[in-house]
Amino acid sequence: MPSPSQTPDATPDGQYFSASPDVASDPRTLELSLPDVHLRLVADRGVFAADHIDTGTKYLLLDAPIPPVEARTIADIGCGYGPIALALASRQPDSTVWAIDVNERARALCESNAADAGLTNVRVVEPDGVPLDVRFDRIYSNPPIRIGKAALHDLLECWLDRLTPDGVAYLVVQKHLGADSLTRWLNEQGWPTQKLGSRKAFRILEVKARS
Repeated sequence: MPSPSQTPDATPDGQYFSASPDVASDPRTLELSLPDVHLRLVADRGVFAADHIDTGTKYLLLDAPIPPVEARTIADIGCGYGPIALALASRQPDSTVWAIDVNERARALCESNAADAGLTNVRVVEPDGVPLDVRFDRIYSNPPIRIGKAALHDLLECWLDRLTPDGVAYLVVQKHLGADSLTRWLNEQGWPTQKLGSRKAFRILEVKARS
């Protein structure tokens, strides 16, 4: 199985899915406002959605089920500067939220944002930093669709197979970027997947562990 850290190399415009963004830093502060959570987050160039809270991310946080109290281990795959991970950590302070990203600038921002928010239950790591024996009760992700289909499939295979037997993943994907074809592929690979909701051209997919 490929390593979950295998993603494309840096590109001239500093793609957010590169390990070391090659664009100059230009931090800015964003507000994430949800009915139950309000966070001030610092973002930066070279990180996904650096100048706004991504629409898909906010949709996932508004409409995907909140982790139950029994979900002790939660992952945000492709955490960026942390909106999903920190919102989940706020909602379930007794759970451990693994914030995972290949992008070193994103990880530094996420760690700093968690500290500023007083969230001690967030563990920010690169993909290879997650111990092999860790399994997730819930996974939430706005996955990096633009890395390409093959790389995306490899990434999802690596992480979805780390769900606990009763674990569930929630993915938000734009319809025009292949949400429906991704649903078919996930089902074909043995992960029971259904569309949980749809809003503003986004789909939330509910993915259950494969047996």
